[in-house]
Amino acid sequence: MTVKKLTLKNTAIPETLRNIPNPPKELYILGDLTPLLDRPRVAIVGSRKVTPYGRQVTQQLARELALAGVVIISGLALGIDAIAHQAALEVGGKCIAILPTSLEEIYPSSHRQLAEQILRTGGALISEYPEGMPSLKKNFIERNRLVSGLSDGVLIPEAAIKSGTLHTANFALDQGRTVMAVPGNITSPTSQGTNSLLKTGAILVTETTDILTALHLTPKDMQRQLPLAANKAEQAILDLLASGVSDGSVLLADSGLGPSEFNQTLTMLEITGKIKPLGMGHWSLM
Repeated sequence: MTVKKLTLKNTAIPETLRNIPNPPKELYILGDLTPLLDRPRVAIVGSRKVTPYGRQVTQQLARELALAGVVIISGLALGIDAIAHQAALEVGGKCIAILPTSLEEIYPSSHRQLAEQILRTGGALISEYPEGMPSLKKNFIERNRLVSGLSDGVLIPEAAIKSGTLHTANFALDQGRTVMAVPGNITSPTSQGTNSLLKTGAILVTETTDILTALHLTPKDMQRQLPLAANKAEQAILDLLASGVSDGSVLLADSGLGPSEFNQTLTMLEITGKIKPLGMGHWSLM
């Protein structure tokens, strides 16, 4: 696949980026960006050190947005970025990843396969840095203005108070983009940033329809299909997971199952690909 170079001089750079403060003078693109720009686009960014709560929220919102026809934009970084990309791809969605390095130097290198998957499924990779440009710390902040600038709105599921993600929120505000955040546990450091954004006027998001409403979008398909349960025990756990419960101890208490039956059912649900572990005793639907 050939890298395409767009420049500000020949007006080939998308209008949504030409009109932001400090627009990119050059863009390097892998993939076909044009059809992606004809669709609604939401940037999902957040903490690199994600909690099970942040992972679950990001997966659910990214999947449902992708099912509604929304293109997911992020930075291919560790944590929320990669989770959002992967969740959208799992349901056939499209993604745009904006890199802080040249397109030849995928960062982080561990996400090269994810980058390739984005391209294979009709997405695009974007950078404003030519081949051979060294990876500089300032590039990571500069990249964030493109993440927000290419989007219709920015969603932050989880972020600490000093997170670099808040740079993206500030860029979005300067660009006139909608900023949205998911509330979190007030004792969790990784939710202090999102809770602070909500105090200062960000749109509160607890479900995907909040995002669609904020961006004046109409969902194409917002019905989440639960996996088919093999018995009542499986149904009880699946229903709880669908309602947002992820903690294993809460699942056990609320399912009404005994510990032995609960553990056996949980194991069968995982074996049959209906649920997956998030770590630290938390679970989610596939």
